[in-house]
Amino acid sequence: MTQTQSQPRRPKQPGVVGAYALAGDYVDEVLLGTARDVHCAIAKRAFGLTNKVTGGFARAPQAVHDRISSAVYAGVGAGTRAISSGLRAADNRGVGPRLESSNRGRFVLSAVNGLLGDRLQEEQPTFAIQMAVRSHGRDVPLDPASLRATYPRATGDLVVFLHGLSENEDYWNRHCEQTGGSYAERLAGETTWTPVLLRANTGLPIADNGVALADLLDKLVGEWPTDVSRIALVGHSMGGLIMRAACAVVTDAATQWNTLVTDVVTLGSPHLGAPIAKTLHLGAAALGHLPESAPFGRILEYRSVGILNLRGGLAPDVRALPSARYHLVAATLASSLRHPVSEVLGDMLVRYPSATGRPRRGQEMFPGADVLHVPAAGHFDLLNHPEVYAAIKAWLV
Repeated sequence: MTQTQSQPRRPKQPGVVGAYALAGDYVDEVLLGTARDVHCAIAKRAFGLTNKVTGGFARAPQAVHDRISSAVYAGVGAGTRAISSGLRAADNRGVGPRLESSNRGRFVLSAVNGLLGDRLQEEQPTFAIQMAVRSHGRDVPLDPASLRATYPRATGDLVVFLHGLSENEDYWNRHCEQTGGSYAERLAGETTWTPVLLRANTGLPIADNGVALADLLDKLVGEWPTDVSRIALVGHSMGGLIMRAACAVVTDAATQWNTLVTDVVTLGSPHLGAPIAKTLHLGAAALGHLPESAPFGRILEYRSVGILNLRGGLAPDVRALPSARYHLVAATLASSLRHPVSEVLGDMLVRYPSATGRPRRGQEMFPGADVLHVPAAGHFDLLNHPEVYAAIKAWLV
């Protein structure tokens, strides 16, 4: 039997039709399941009170209600699953455009991976992003020929960029028209650094992404068109944590890429955790106390391990590289650090002490590090900001 006969043809990339099928799966599992569980909890309490008052008079109506509601929810769920199955079959035949073929499709794919990436890797691997070097919306194979073709002017100075939660490499292009280009584009044109953009499944555990990044950089350095003399790492938000995790990975590879790291730049990275992740955790716990609200709590719990990891940042034993210089960038919505908005919200997602690794009590995480405060700016403004670029260019001398 030939390979074509033994293995059914499948598109190499997920498509828009398949994304609708995936949405149908989670509508059935999450939204319909939540509606059913809330309905049942409310009905159980209402019939329980009625039975207590009437001495069990409502038991018969309760039984009828339970049978009807179960049949209705089962029918709706079966219909949803049938539609999803049909859409998935069409996607497997290659019907419709591929998600990777447009900026919007890549945006959706990255967002879904951030929310559900760990589940996708287990249940829907076609949709799970793999850690990769990216150029012009495509993965770059880590072989000498592909790297030479992608980086014809490769130098021995590599500056590696990694995005944050639910983002992708296109996010670095934010406000390019106003700034004159992304950080990568300007560094390539004005310095000796060769920029390398990465994409990751940010729904995976940060530690797993750290291992994947360490493996990727081992291969990248080993196959790079010229000898690598130094490496700089630039990570936005979660990307900074993943880079720190990668630096802590012990490897037997001959390249020893982490010994070449001279600079680590983190842009709004929650080194001490992110308030929004902590709030989601507390909200899910609070909702779980009542049967009627517990299903809503499960919706809040239905988030990736990557998001859960943001509650407290990396483990305390993840140390900084002794040979690297650390540069920490933090934004605040208000112009002053002491403004109440800055104190409470920081850049909207990460507070200033967390982005700079400076807890109110205890030792600094990065003693001697450079710190840049960007006032009147939000979390995503750090992806392409004139002050940040000027600082990065000055740091990477």
